[in-house]
Amino acid sequence: MDIKALIAAERRELAAMLDGLSAEQWDAPSLCAGWRVREVAAHMSMGFRYSLPKTVSELVKAGGNIHKMADRCARRDAAAASTQELADFLRNNADHPWKPPVGGIAAALGHDAIHGLDITVALGLDRRIPEDRMRVLLDNVTPKGAKFFGADLSGIELRADDLDWSFGTGTPLSGAAQDLLLVAYGRKVPPGRLRGEPHSRFVAG
Repeated sequence: MDIKALIAAERRELAAMLDGLSAEQWDAPSLCAGWRVREVAAHMSMGFRYSLPKTVSELVKAGGNIHKMADRCARRDAAAASTQELADFLRNNADHPWKPPVGGIAAALGHDAIHGLDITVALGLDRRIPEDRMRVLLDNVTPKGAKFFGADLSGIELRADDLDWSFGTGTPLSGAAQDLLLVAYGRKVPPGRLRGEPHSRFVAG
């Protein structure tokens, strides 16, 4: 499977989705706590726009805290760029070879897809990640990755009801694969999307 082609397709589709948003939607909350849609969009393209020396410099300013660095840069860049520019950053870098520091090329697809869901799920847009991309993402869910993103999945089995996929052991938590993917990445999803006794832990207030 050509993951680079899947990444390029995901970025182009997300850019097209961003093109269609209203001014109100750009300023609406996302699933990323404290970020509007525009901050998420700015963050998604940070890897294309920041050189390694600039990234290191920003990390030093943040005291080595990668989450603090990402937050400050997203807010600054979202304020500086127009919504058209934010969409074009993705579109024009569809084939960019950027990868996160850990996780390799599959993690790059995860970065794009999860942040895309941070936007579409929060806005109530009915976008489904194609199954070939979902399979790559689901195959790369790991306990270490879930812990990094703050997801406490101890004693829980994630069980997709639209694809043949499960993860973990314990009390079943069921839902669409992409909603469970959000859970594994530390997100809380809107009510009514998950089923099972532990579901309330993973639902947005």
